[in-house]
Amino acid sequence: MKDQKTQFWVGTYHGRHDGTQVTVTATRDDTRPEPYAWACTCGASQSFPTQYGLDRSAWRHTHPTRWDQLRQWVAKLPRIRTR
Repeated sequence: MKDQKTQFWVGTYHGRHDGTQVTVTATRDDTRPEPYAWACTCGASQSFPTQYGLDRSAWRHTHPTRWDQLRQWVAKLPRIRTR
């Protein structure tokens, strides 16, 4: 019996976010309910039921827009607690 490969490489994206160089690897794994996924060297990951949205999401993760950068900066600010 021949062992079949179930995970296929789809693409690699290189970029920066939060001041750090990152690499995102996109794959397809036919054994998962959502076979298309990407994983970043920063620890983030996301999965999709189809290939649509995979490239866009992975690219935007490695090349955040100015709006994304502003949201990341605001998220790091200390929260003001109200009573």
